[in-house]
Amino acid sequence: MKILVVDDHPLILAALAQLLPRGERSVSVIGAADRDEAYAMLAAHPDCALVLLDLALPGTRGLELLGAMRRDFPRLPIAVLSATHDRATVDAALAAGARGYIAKTASGRDLVLAVERLLEGRSCPRPDLDRAPVPPVPGVAAAPDALGLTRRQSDVLLLLAQGKPNKLICRDLSLSEGTVKVHVSAILRALNVHTRAQAIAELARRGLGTSLCART
Repeated sequence: MKILVVDDHPLILAALAQLLPRGERSVSVIGAADRDEAYAMLAAHPDCALVLLDLALPGTRGLELLGAMRRDFPRLPIAVLSATHDRATVDAALAAGARGYIAKTASGRDLVLAVERLLEGRSCPRPDLDRAPVPPVPGVAAAPDALGLTRRQSDVLLLLAQGKPNKLICRDLSLSEGTVKVHVSAILRALNVHTRAQAIAELARRGLGTSLCART
């Protein structure tokens, strides 16, 4: 069973490729970075069972692409997977035909459960738009401290969790690429993983992705 992830961040795609097969179904993840690649992948894989679509794609208005894909592939369930989940955007996506809306700040477990619901032909719950802030849980909201990271390593981890490549981390933190690589290596050791994609998947598995993104 194949899932097409349309997202221009390679790290997000790599992390989902590791995370989603952990559900009850045997799935494989294929990726596309823009509209043209998405249509090419769907033509090459007509057996695709689900599309997860990011709304922030280069050169494309996400909601317009969603509407076009719903018209061109009316039987294919499409859900939005986005870092933006304000009420207006969620309402507009569902009105355009999205089967569900998944926030990128969702935990790994919640994301897998949402995908399983979609593959079963059901819709997934809306993001909790109006939920009051939850008090931080010791050891979770303070994830960088729990991992024994320095303050600067914590800053790098926060950006890494958002799927940002080293060049953007260098720019955002005014660090050299060599320094960022050193910090990333320390983060990988702390998480007991070997790659950045595994790090993002491990953060999601531990339910730490939400707490990190909430700090931005």
